[in-house]
Amino acid sequence: MTNNLAKGPQFIRFFQPVIDALLELGGSGRPDEVMDIVAEKMKISEDEQTITISSGESRFRKNVNWARFYLAKAGLIDASTRGVWTLTEEGRKTTLTTETTYELFTHIHRQFVVPREKKIKSGKEPVEEMAEEIDYRSALLGILQNLPADGFERLCQRLLRESGFETVTVTGRSGDGGIDGIGILQMNPFVSFKVLFQCKRYTGTVNVSQVRDFRGAMMGRADKGIIITTGTFTSDARKEATRDGVPPIELVDSEKLLSMFEVLELGVRPIKAYEVDPRFFDEFR
Repeated sequence: MTNNLAKGPQFIRFFQPVIDALLELGGSGRPDEVMDIVAEKMKISEDEQTITISSGESRFRKNVNWARFYLAKAGLIDASTRGVWTLTEEGRKTTLTTETTYELFTHIHRQFVVPREKKIKSGKEPVEEMAEEIDYRSALLGILQNLPADGFERLCQRLLRESGFETVTVTGRSGDGGIDGIGILQMNPFVSFKVLFQCKRYTGTVNVSQVRDFRGAMMGRADKGIIITTGTFTSDARKEATRDGVPPIELVDSEKLLSMFEVLELGVRPIKAYEVDPRFFDEFR
């Protein structure tokens, strides 16, 4: 499929590449894995991945996420599992041409078209209206991104403590190479790791040079590093974090960060819901 689709929004050119990436991953994958493959296959450069839209989000990631949304609505991706994108049986068999890509987009898009008078009143396109639907994860992310810098550092300190780190200290010293704190991860009575962490209260993308700078600051001072951000990482930044021969750096992006709040139940309260199972009553009818 050509990447230069003449009709429709830019994100539809990612429909088939997302399917191809999931096929390459064996039928399922996490968003970062999919985006890395898509960026590589479509030759999306590091600079292109750091271009942001008005909300501060990476334009590349936004386009891939919109592609996934439409593919899920079309029944080609199973949208039921958070954090994992999985091809359905139909998705595994689908190959989209330029024409069928646009047909899929228009078919799904019609389901969300708002009346003309509502569009005129809001001044926004239907896709923009959909993008403004807020769930608890986007509400939580908004809170995190609007915390003061020192507040976000203290919150990361709490998160690390809740995750089993000991002696977690926020340094926050200027001119310290971006190192915001230090902690000890005690694996067992005999093995522990000294870990330095950096907190990036971003709405944008952390690039490869920022990962390199952090590693340079931590060299000789710790066994491991962690970068925690409310934004995202470029594919080159993720490769640099796990490069052979240098101290490893764990990357915690917004999706992973939100998942940690859910698992630890920090700042969020689980709500139990029920649905009726009619099959249970069959034997009594």
